[in-house]
Amino acid sequence: MTTKKIITAAHDLSASCNALTFADPVAYVYNPLDYAWPAHEQYLRLAAATKKRVVFLGMNPGPFGMAQTGVPFGEVAAARDWLGINAPIGKPAREHPKRPIDGLACTRSEVSGRRLWGLFSERFATPEKFFADHFIINHCPLAFMEDTGRNRTPDKLPGAESAPLMAACDSHLRHVVEILEPEWLIAVGGFAEKRATEALSEMDVRIGKILHPSPASPAANRGWAEQAIAQMTAQGVW
Repeated sequence: MTTKKIITAAHDLSASCNALTFADPVAYVYNPLDYAWPAHEQYLRLAAATKKRVVFLGMNPGPFGMAQTGVPFGEVAAARDWLGINAPIGKPAREHPKRPIDGLACTRSEVSGRRLWGLFSERFATPEKFFADHFIINHCPLAFMEDTGRNRTPDKLPGAESAPLMAACDSHLRHVVEILEPEWLIAVGGFAEKRATEALSEMDVRIGKILHPSPASPAANRGWAEQAIAQMTAQGVW
């Protein structure tokens, strides 16, 4: 029942986001909840079968992460080899020539995902042990690209485009928390923390934060896993 509710919520979020429009400098919008749905559903069936103690919240798909695999922070090797994702992955209706979707055959590795899933695989050994108490989602399911192929994150969208998108994503986040009843919502980075704080202000869930594993963050390049473990321990999550 839990899995079915999470799957329905993901479908609803995808439909809400597909109804939105975005203008320049956004030239391409990828929705992996569409073209990579079989892989995302496989992830949800693996990860969301039970209530959780901790839900991790990311921002949105990276071009070499979830955009390729349909898995949040979906570094290809982690999704394919550790999680066992093997479902077919299609392509978006409009594909940027510099950002092709090669699915699980993609040879690029998303550093953020490699660090995040790497920590979890070392600490929990098997996906089943990790997902017994933990779950990972992104706040926004869409990836945005400029005409050059440059990635554009949701926090860079103008207010007129951002407001309806944030409303749909906040609603989905609340729904996920209602379904999974976590004790903790752990934001991965500042954007996720802001969205969680706003969206979940009236819900019975503790909001924490860990450093984002992106290599764009100088701090994350100095032993990210050790810092994340220390933050989780200090907050009483682990």
